[in-house]
Amino acid sequence: MKHTTRKIISNIGLTVAAIVVILLLLPHDDRQSYNYELNQPWRYQLLTADFDMPILRDSASARLMRDSIDKAFVPFVRRDSKTAADYVNRLRTAASHKVSAGHAQLLASLLAKAYDRGILSTNLYATVQAKPRKELRVTTQENGAYSVQSIDASEMLTPPMAFKYVDSLYRASTAPKDHAQFNDELAKMLGAAITPNVVIDSVSDTRFREQEYLTVNGALGVIKKGQRIVDRGEIVTPQIFTNLNTYMEMDEQNSADDNVTSYFMLGQILYLLICFGALYVFLGIYRPRFLSKVKNMVFLISFITAFVVFSILMFEYMGNGIYFVPFAAIPVVIMVFFDSRTAIFSLLVTIMIAALVAVYPYQFIFMELAAGLTAAFSINTLEKRSQLLRTALFTFVAYAVTFVVMRLISDGNLHAFDWHIIGAFAINSIVLSFAYFLILILEKAYGFTSMVTLVELSDINNPLLRRLAEEAPGTFQHSMQVSTLAAEAARAIGANTQLVRTGALYHDIGKLDGPIFFTENQHGVNPHTGLNPVTSAHKIISHVTSGLAIAQKAKLPEVIRNFISEHHGKSVTRFFYNTAVNEAPEGVTVDRKQFMYPGPNPRSRETAILMMADSVEAASRSLKDYNAKAINDLVDRIIDNQAKEGLFNDSPISFRDLQEIKETFKKRLSTIYHSRVAYPELRKPEHPESSDKSDKSDKK
Repeated sequence: MKHTTRKIISNIGLTVAAIVVILLLLPHDDRQSYNYELNQPWRYQLLTADFDMPILRDSASARLMRDSIDKAFVPFVRRDSKTAADYVNRLRTAASHKVSAGHAQLLASLLAKAYDRGILSTNLYATVQAKPRKELRVTTQENGAYSVQSIDASEMLTPPMAFKYVDSLYRASTAPKDHAQFNDELAKMLGAAITPNVVIDSVSDTRFREQEYLTVNGALGVIKKGQRIVDRGEIVTPQIFTNLNTYMEMDEQNSADDNVTSYFMLGQILYLLICFGALYVFLGIYRPRFLSKVKNMVFLISFITAFVVFSILMFEYMGNGIYFVPFAAIPVVIMVFFDSRTAIFSLLVTIMIAALVAVYPYQFIFMELAAGLTAAFSINTLEKRSQLLRTALFTFVAYAVTFVVMRLISDGNLHAFDWHIIGAFAINSIVLSFAYFLILILEKAYGFTSMVTLVELSDINNPLLRRLAEEAPGTFQHSMQVSTLAAEAARAIGANTQLVRTGALYHDIGKLDGPIFFTENQHGVNPHTGLNPVTSAHKIISHVTSGLAIAQKAKLPEVIRNFISEHHGKSVTRFFYNTAVNEAPEGVTVDRKQFMYPGPNPRSRETAILMMADSVEAASRSLKDYNAKAINDLVDRIIDNQAKEGLFNDSPISFRDLQEIKETFKKRLSTIYHSRVAYPELRKPEHPESSDKSDKSDKK
């Protein structure tokens, strides 16, 4: 009970974590997201206004008008008398220590004269000189009312010009012999005392400048509710671009004014819960064993979430980016590790969630589902990397065809056919062809076993199989026969054929520890002679534990180790058990557990098939007559006894499967042990000519 509760909690935690991650990236409003660029065609359907909105100037026109206003605008300034008087006094005081009082007073008065003309900053002076009329403006206040006056700025100076002005007047007002007193130190004092006293009046300048900007920012007109903003295929001109920006800003403000965002986010949460809930219901009904393994669920939920997150990011940061996401890789990867139904349902859930950010959700769902199903149906079992190239090609064709179909349905023609999206599909398919590397990464990360790995393990040149062939040739031949027999049965009931074939090759590798104790490896000498039944039984049973140890050392996957541990289940070594019962004294009870394999019983259809194939193949060697009735009776008796003992109770195999397996075994064994046609004996002497012809025929 605690184990079940822990699994439920872990699944809930996984789902909550996935939903939180997706919600953090999803847009949380009910507005359609649009990606548009200046001077590019509008890729979406007709967009109409949901409310009245102003038509503002486009940025280029507005910039030109602002530049024109700035060029003609007369700056507003103010005269800083206090600063001028302060610097004049400082110069008088400082100069009196270097020159006579008269000369210091003269220098100060000349500086005051320069300040009276007005000293401007270099930038402001350049602005004045660039205008046709050399003037500035000031604001004055009379009786509480403000008025604007223009002042002549043609005689105003910059600080360097003021320095030269004072210097020239000083030299003109003094005798030549006094010029030497105007040394570098006095020049530095004068330079430090010169600063602009006519400066920008930022308040007035900004106010009057903004008033003139109103002609730029004012609306040129109004787009009424329901009127067209832009239609599909129309070039996004600067004016349309500005209208779109205005619409998006106002739409965002309208959404912020009410409470729709909260409800929209609630809807997203419920939508995600329904999608993930449907996945859990499917797994609970059709794949309960898959659902019961935390590792499987971590992989599946993480895999789906990763694709959804990648889709959202591609949508947000790249035009048509969602079509670059290789959704067709979802069924390919999941089919390699699990089964087609789980793969297709996972694809459906992923597409439904990713459709939340698609511009055209129905078109997106249709195209991605068609491409994903094409990929799933074209690669039933992945055994070679080259198969992915074929799948990628089929997927691209599916994308292209469904895209053309959707264009015809939505537009009625192909005039707005977008080759960029076809390019996205091509890149998507190329990425799909490299899914093999993703499979290898996931196989290592989660400890799964792919079909490719199973094919590699089934190669008889594998070191472990070569060792089995050399040290226990009888067991090797038995394993080969069982592999063929089990694979046929798996194919008949739709089980994993490659998994059964590979598992059968390794199921008896434990017999490498003492191969002589097993009948198929004996050549006249039976080491069980002289041993009591219990010891002999332990020798036979130990091949399971020895096999698991060898498999562990060889790093065989868990799915293969399951065949080793489950191929006898908890059955009894019947030969030695019966011998022990028969030899036991009257009244002595033989402990059945001493003759029982450790198990567990088969927990999958594949291991159940191997149990049946192993027993049937071994027993068929002891048949004296290989007619159809003998083979049929043997197969029915062995499988019926196994079912009666409850050895299949833990596996999902059905009675219908058992019947199909029986029929397959019977046909296969009849083919293996069919009787050859007896050649008639030659009772008459052979004719010479006939003999010559025969010789010539042989030579040919």
